[in-house]
Amino acid sequence: MESLHLPNVTHFFDPATSTFTHVVEDPASPATMVVDPVLDYDPHAGVVATHSAARVLRHLRAQGRRLDWIVETHAHADHLSAAQWLKRESGTAPRVAAGARIVEVQQCFRDLLQLGPGFPVDGRQFDHLFTDNETFTVGGLQVQVLAVPGHTPDSVAYCVGDAVFVGDTVFPPGYGTARCDFPGGDAGQLYDSIQRLLLLPDHTRLFLCHDYPSAGVAPQSLSTPAAQRSGNLHLKGGVTREQFVALRQARDATLGKPVLLWPAIQVNVRAGALPEPDASGHRFLKIPLTGEST
Repeated sequence: MESLHLPNVTHFFDPATSTFTHVVEDPASPATMVVDPVLDYDPHAGVVATHSAARVLRHLRAQGRRLDWIVETHAHADHLSAAQWLKRESGTAPRVAAGARIVEVQQCFRDLLQLGPGFPVDGRQFDHLFTDNETFTVGGLQVQVLAVPGHTPDSVAYCVGDAVFVGDTVFPPGYGTARCDFPGGDAGQLYDSIQRLLLLPDHTRLFLCHDYPSAGVAPQSLSTPAAQRSGNLHLKGGVTREQFVALRQARDATLGKPVLLWPAIQVNVRAGALPEPDASGHRFLKIPLTGEST
C-alpha cells in the first residue's frame, strides 16, 4: 500500500500481559496514532491503574505529538484497553476505532455475560468502525485497514507505508500463531488472513501485538513476511490450509482460558470504558461460574 511517507514507530511493552502498544508518528507533522493501549488491571485485588498508558502519554507530550486516533486490532481477551483514558487525558479529542465486526463480539458476549438487553451491540461505543480496505489519514500518512479474521471475527491489521500492525495473527516465528477457539474464531479464516499478510513485500515491517520471551530475552516487537514464511512454527515448510487447521485445533484444545478473559472482554467491547457504577459509586465485573456446586 502506498503512503506519502513512512511512519516512525515507537513501541511500549507491558510485561504483565506481554502486550505491545505501538505509537505511529507522522514524521512531517505532530499527527499520531496509538495501536492497542493497555490499561493495567490486577485480577487478585480488582484494581485498575494507568501506569502503562501514562508512559505512552508522557512520550506523546515529550515529543510534542498530537493524538488523532486510538485504534484496536481486535477485542482483546488478555488485557484491558486504555483507549478511553488516553482519549480523555490526551486533550486532543482522538477518535477511538476498531473493526466493524466488533458488533458480532458485542452480541456474543452480551449474551454470555448477560450484560442486559440495554447493552448496545451496534458498535456505538466506538467513534468509528472500519470496514475491510477502508483508508484514513494520520497527518500525511495514509492508513489502510485489512480485515484479518480468524483469531476473532473483528480482527483487523493497519497498513501504514512499509509498516503493518498485525494484532494477534502471528507472533514471533518461534511462538507461532494466534489461538482460534474464542467465540467466532476460525482456524481456516486465520490461515487465509495470514496468507494475505504474507503476500506483502518481504521488507514489510510486521509489528506484533505480543511476545512471550524466556527470562532474560528481550521481547520481539517486529517481524517480516519473509521471516514468518521461513520460520514460523505453524507455517513453515509449506503447510496447507487443512494441515494448519488440524494443527491449530489440536493446539487450542490444550489451552486454558486467558486469566483476564472476562474482565478484558467486558471493558474492550465498551471501547475501553469501565462498566457504569451502581448507585453507591462502585463498579463491578461479571465472572461466569461453571461446574458443580459443593
